[in-house]
Amino acid sequence: MGGHSVSRTRKRLNLVMKAFWIIKAGTTFADTAREFGDFDQWTRDSLGLDLDQVRIWDAEADQPLPDPSTCSGVVVTGSHAMVTDHLPWSVHVEAWIPELVRADVPLLGICYGHQLLAQAMDGQVSYHPLGREIGTVEVELLDSCRDDPLLRELPSTISVHAVHAQSVIQLPPGAVHLARNDYEPHHAFRLGDSAWGIQFHPEYDAPIMQSYIEHLADELYAANRDVSDVLRSVRETPRARDVLRRFTKLVHEKAS
Repeated sequence: MGGHSVSRTRKRLNLVMKAFWIIKAGTTFADTAREFGDFDQWTRDSLGLDLDQVRIWDAEADQPLPDPSTCSGVVVTGSHAMVTDHLPWSVHVEAWIPELVRADVPLLGICYGHQLLAQAMDGQVSYHPLGREIGTVEVELLDSCRDDPLLRELPSTISVHAVHAQSVIQLPPGAVHLARNDYEPHHAFRLGDSAWGIQFHPEYDAPIMQSYIEHLADELYAANRDVSDVLRSVRETPRARDVLRRFTKLVHEKAS
């Protein structure tokens, strides 16, 4: 009995010592931030966590990355930057990601984070040959999701919010392909048991998605896209948001 008590105490101490990190890989448009908040707030709210339950690493602040041994879970957010620009802060995060994967720290990369995870683990990222995917779109979950700890509870097709110009054009070696659609072949993948990349934005709600479409309207018009049609497609995506709540649950289960 004494041994079990000591083990439980150590696990509780481990939970106290480790932190859930959001890697904030940039900032949204200024007026979007004023009205709706920013990447870190959307992500934290969608994870179902309070402010005192997470720590934020901000790409715009010159601060060291945490040691993987101090992380209970990590989410890398989206960004307006491009992974292939190899910005100094992004290079630092990219070099840190394999440490997290080796340490089996639960890791979720969203959009930019998805692409950075792929590139860090020897996949390839480039501009999508058909241009930007944007709006509320349908994503097919592949048969591989049936055994996936993060996505197995979702239906075979879900609506998601997407906005990205670059894509993972080649998955990392050993990656499990999880989701796709006709436009984006690599909407989700898993590496090992604890690292996921998702190209779509589960943290967006419909007003945030609409804001992005409006900000990028000139670019869309120049590409002969019907902006009104893209805006009409926007709807809430509750099943996509379930991915973040499920990730929080996985982090807690792994730490307990």
